[in-house]
Amino acid sequence: MPLSCAFVNLKPGVGKTTSAVWLAHAFHELGMSPLLVDGDPAASALRWSELAHGFPFPVIALPVGDVHRRVNDFLGDRQAVVLDAPQLEDHPRIARSIMRYADEWIVPVTPAPIELDRMAPIRGEMADVQSLRAEPARSAVLLNRTNRPDATRTGPDADAREALTERGFEVLETHIARLDLYAQSFGNPVRAKGSAYMDFAEELIKRQDEA
Repeated sequence: MPLSCAFVNLKPGVGKTTSAVWLAHAFHELGMSPLLVDGDPAASALRWSELAHGFPFPVIALPVGDVHRRVNDFLGDRQAVVLDAPQLEDHPRIARSIMRYADEWIVPVTPAPIELDRMAPIRGEMADVQSLRAEPARSAVLLNRTNRPDATRTGPDADAREALTERGFEVLETHIARLDLYAQSFGNPVRAKGSAYMDFAEELIKRQDEA
């Protein structure tokens, strides 16, 4: 089965599209022939691919409530599927359908108190969708827009990791620093080699192998 992961959160502006595009490029550079599914009615990932004169893998727009039934029609022999979900608070039907398809749910979270406070409702949404699946999905938090490029044992990044872990969330080892390299990349070609997203892709591959 292909590796399938979806970026989900209650609200917009948390880096779902940026992470989805960069991760898909990382999979491509690892030789995994990904499919990028843009489930957001805003179609930001699709627009990005147009502005960048195309990505080296297919991007399809599926902002519909039965994504889980349609993705395999476009899959072919692709080895990875990356799904960019819209915010749950505005487009719950689409987002939940994407979660029904993906085997890995990634929640991008900035290490700030207001963001951590929003995690309790996400847990409820996950539990609801898990009940609709034949097999439970894996889920993990991706610390995004962190304060330092390197992992630290102190400071707000470490505090956020500890707080999320105490609340029962699994936090990925990889984190994405707050860098213009990512923040200003919309509409431009992407090269994932040497970036944190390559580490992220490798961690997800390892998680799938262990599952």
